[in-house]
Amino acid sequence: MRNFGIFFNPNYERTKPIFDLLKKLHNNKNLYFFYFPQQKELFPDFIHSIGDNKLDCILSFGGDGTFLRTSQLSLEFDVPLMGINLGKLGFLSESSLSELEKSIDDLKKNKFKVQERMLLKAIVKRDNKAIFTSLALNDAVIYKGKEPRLIDIRFYSNHRLVVETRCDGLIISTPTGSTAYSLSSGGPILSPVMDAFVVTPLNPHVLSVRPMVFASDDRLSFKLKVNGSECILQLDGKNSQNLIDNDEIIVKASNKKVSFIKLTNKTFYQILRKKLHMGKR
Repeated sequence: MRNFGIFFNPNYERTKPIFDLLKKLHNNKNLYFFYFPQQKELFPDFIHSIGDNKLDCILSFGGDGTFLRTSQLSLEFDVPLMGINLGKLGFLSESSLSELEKSIDDLKKNKFKVQERMLLKAIVKRDNKAIFTSLALNDAVIYKGKEPRLIDIRFYSNHRLVVETRCDGLIISTPTGSTAYSLSSGGPILSPVMDAFVVTPLNPHVLSVRPMVFASDDRLSFKLKVNGSECILQLDGKNSQNLIDNDEIIVKASNKKVSFIKLTNKTFYQILRKKLHMGKR
């Protein structure tokens, strides 16, 4: 690997040490770094515009939110993605700034694997017409919005009723997203290489409505009764579409996947133990 796309958290201010390190890698290891058009004002002269250059990998500098945004570039340019954590947790990141030079050496020596991660596709239908479609790497969240009242959701799998519940909302997550909002709401952890959905209710009004796991080839749909209020569909932590009474949200597996760089000296379970303190007393 020689050609790396660079994407930054635009709010991160302590960039000089990072640029100094990247310039050192550029000079000493014959590496080339490229920025994307939406961030052209952030970078010094030795980092060039992507133009027609073919990338080998994209490096995402930031936390998990930055990584989720960079995943769209990974799809667009059809190259794998590796996160460099500059945030607090960085669960999706494979490396840190202090480890970056060694990680680059591992990439050049082919000491890595490419792991494909499932994406979900969310479709909003209103009056039987699709008004919104988008992809998410982590999750789709149906949330009650600003109103304090609960919303009524009828939940179907392959057109068959699963449950009807009153709640603050639902989280529909991929295996990658199972360690994010879904986990903090009581959902299970899935291995990231699986293809499956986790549906986790948010504060359901009855104790018997619990998180459930569904096959990735299931068609999940959710019909809303929001009592005249607006609620929100959030994708990967961003407000994406306002929802009203009788809207239907369809969630299914996308035919696209995001490629992650996985360094061979780290396992998913090591990351769980280190970053989420799994098993610690």
